[in-house]
Amino acid sequence: MSSRLSNYSERRTNGTSDNDSNPRPRAAGASSHTAYTSHTSRSSQHDQQQRTTRSPRDPFINPAHKRTASGNPRPASRSTEERRTERVTVTTKEKLISRTRSPERRPRDAPPSEKRRSKEVAKPRQPETKSRDTKPEVSLTTWDPVARLKPHTNAPLAIRVSIPPPASSAPQSLQPQPLHELSLEAQEAAIIEDLLFVFMGYEGQYIRYAYSYDPTEERDRLTGPDFKILPGLDASLQDLTTSMLKMATHYSALETFVEVQSRDEFGVVNHALCAAIRKFLQDYLIMVTQLETQFLTNDTFTLHLLNVHTLPTSQMFFQLYSLAHEFLKGNALLDEESEEDSDPDNYEKLLENLARGGELVPGNMTGKKVCKGGVVIRLITKRLETMSGDPAARSLLTSLLRGASRPYMAMLNEWLHHGEIRDPHSEFLIKEQKSIRRDRLEQDYTDDYWERRYTIREHDIPPQLQGVKDKVLLAGKYLNVVRECGGVDVSKVVQDVPKSFDDPRFLDNVNNAYAHANESLMKLLLTTHALPARLRSLKHYFFLDPSDYFTYFMELSASELRKPVKSVNIVKLQSLLDLVLRQPGSIVSLDPFKEDVHIEMNEVSLIKMLQRVVNITGIEQGETLQPLSSQPVETDKTALGFTSLQLDYNVPFPVSLVISRKTVWRYQALFRYLLSLRYLESQLSTTWQTHNTNVVWCHKSSDRRLEIWKRRVWTLRARMVVFVQQLLYFCTLEVIEPNWQSLMSRLKAKDGSLDGSGKPDRTVDELMQDHVDFLDTCLKGCMLTNGKLIRIHSKLMQTCNVFSTHMAWLSRELEKSDPDLIGPIKPPNMTDKEWKRFQAIRARGSHNESGSNSQLQDEEARITSLLELIKVWEKNFSRHLQILLDALNHYAATETVVLLSLCARLATANQGTDYDAGPRNEEDIGA
Repeated sequence: MSSRLSNYSERRTNGTSDNDSNPRPRAAGASSHTAYTSHTSRSSQHDQQQRTTRSPRDPFINPAHKRTASGNPRPASRSTEERRTERVTVTTKEKLISRTRSPERRPRDAPPSEKRRSKEVAKPRQPETKSRDTKPEVSLTTWDPVARLKPHTNAPLAIRVSIPPPASSAPQSLQPQPLHELSLEAQEAAIIEDLLFVFMGYEGQYIRYAYSYDPTEERDRLTGPDFKILPGLDASLQDLTTSMLKMATHYSALETFVEVQSRDEFGVVNHALCAAIRKFLQDYLIMVTQLETQFLTNDTFTLHLLNVHTLPTSQMFFQLYSLAHEFLKGNALLDEESEEDSDPDNYEKLLENLARGGELVPGNMTGKKVCKGGVVIRLITKRLETMSGDPAARSLLTSLLRGASRPYMAMLNEWLHHGEIRDPHSEFLIKEQKSIRRDRLEQDYTDDYWERRYTIREHDIPPQLQGVKDKVLLAGKYLNVVRECGGVDVSKVVQDVPKSFDDPRFLDNVNNAYAHANESLMKLLLTTHALPARLRSLKHYFFLDPSDYFTYFMELSASELRKPVKSVNIVKLQSLLDLVLRQPGSIVSLDPFKEDVHIEMNEVSLIKMLQRVVNITGIEQGETLQPLSSQPVETDKTALGFTSLQLDYNVPFPVSLVISRKTVWRYQALFRYLLSLRYLESQLSTTWQTHNTNVVWCHKSSDRRLEIWKRRVWTLRARMVVFVQQLLYFCTLEVIEPNWQSLMSRLKAKDGSLDGSGKPDRTVDELMQDHVDFLDTCLKGCMLTNGKLIRIHSKLMQTCNVFSTHMAWLSRELEKSDPDLIGPIKPPNMTDKEWKRFQAIRARGSHNESGSNSQLQDEEARITSLLELIKVWEKNFSRHLQILLDALNHYAATETVVLLSLCARLATANQGTDYDAGPRNEEDIGA
């Protein structure tokens, strides 16, 4: 604008008569203008010659500077009054200069006063020359502003020129002429001149920064500078000028806002918003240039016209400034910001940085919440809804929303159509935890890969995506799985997709992408990777359906499984299982997935494992939620191979998303429970076989009490067999099988549709949830999710196990207690063959007699001991069975009706006992 400044001074000089003693000031602002009179100094003779005397009838050679505040030329008759006023003003100024006693404060172009001229005549000219020579030296030492380049930042378009010093710090010789010394039209010209500078963020001669504003503080620059007008301005001009200064404040604040929000940490959405605002700022500067041209060329251009021209832009800047203020409060960059919670994404990035070998430097430890991504779009949308009644504001905010949402829509389209997240600044509504990788699926018992690898940032969702956020999440997750399996061409560029949120095809794009991703993954799972066949394979192995192969395996590995769990050879068991699975004639020999089955030994007992899970998950009402650390893993030191045996199943990706480690654990829990029932049934069958083949049990003793005792043992064994078989039947045929058929009915169509139409009407997540619900229903139906029922089951099965394992000892005690079998004489009711077999058995077991047995020499004491023992076993079994029946009746009435059929069957095992009508005492009722 330097050319404008020089032209303006020339126009003001040419357009003023020599009688006009108060011309307008030079726009350069280096020194103040004073009126030219007939008495001028020698230094201003060149300027005086350019001025010619004109008559009042022809006052305008250049009319651009011969106007009043209204733009009309002044009459020539007022020049005399101005000359007299100028003389008075000059006299006043001479007095001010003489009081300061500083020769440097008098402008060079000002005419000397009468007193000073009289002194100059008497004095030689050498001191005057000396004083003039010393002035520039002093000014150079006190005022030497230099522009420097600031260092680079991560905002590539930020201004790097250093901030100029404030105008108030300039020396007095550079200060302009006071406003009260200027005429009204000179004041108007000077103020317009200053406003054109102030509109671009610079100080003028008479309009300067307030003392409270510090341009070196980023917070003050973001708030915007307050301007003050030097005193002496006309009141009407001051009102108009003050109303326009707000626009200059908003412009300076927006310019700093664009610089700050363009930094790298604020994300691409903020960058796009700043680019949209920068376009408006560029149009604003073009408007200022046009106003400057009007000021220089149009003699009717006044301060009032300047105000009229800037009103629409002032309203626009007010809207932009208010919106920027909301962002700055969200970013905690102003004094009145609210304390925000720490961003969890920052901590995740910090952990990832440490995992990659990074360091804890201050730049990596930021925890402040940053307003970016979906929050930016939400703030713009919210303000757009608020200002919907203002057409100009609605158009402005719509343009900003369109520009800011473009990079967000690019990320959304990449996620919807390729299953990838390109979000370096963590501003997309889907958050990816890269620390959870696919190779952890084999050890993941919490489904972290599927449930936590991709999650929704609930606080960063744009309002336009609030209703379809789940579809957006699932569409990308499905496509991500298909992409990792090679089913998506990442290099293919998707054409004809919406680029902003105001596109009417926006919701259709999300719905179509979701449907396509769901269909692709369903076909991949059900057809390519044969998910139904995988589930049938799991049923064969974990639900023992059919169980012929496993019965054969148990017979082959019985000698190994009777050992303590630490002594079991797992490699040998795996070899035996492979041998059984490959034996021709069995169903499992045709299973294509039999290679994925493996043998494991779990040293934690089934009851402790189930109780631990129930306490952690809080499945049962009223059960206290115990943390994982308070429940140490206790191994069962007396565990055998039979009670610790469990199967494991390896599942490849992506079927492992459906058959995850969490679901495999459910299969293992059901398998161990069914195996314990099968093993207990086999023990009781062995006991039945002993009772029917051993001579001690088959022989009819002459002692009636022993015969009654044996019948009580047989009855108790039969009741236990009924209990185990009815429980096994209920779990397999009334719980597992119906739920299995229900699950398979949902998978009967290869395309995932229930009606066979070919279009999937269920999602992959619904399929996964159906699978988990099937297993949870089976666990609940088998009474493995209720702590009270688990404890009652434990006591009943422990009673049955003790009874079956002590059967050999009971046979020896019976032999010693029977008077017919003590002596060497054959009983009369025993055949010779039975007697010889009995003699052989007694000869083999004679060396295994314990010292405690040898102490029992009285037959009466032996029989009494056996009667007391069977009485205790009968009482324990009947009591706990009745408690189980009461609990099942209660839970059948409150939770699941399917337990009623089990109650009816188990009631037959307690008929004819003391507990047939219920518990007999308060202790039993409390249990």
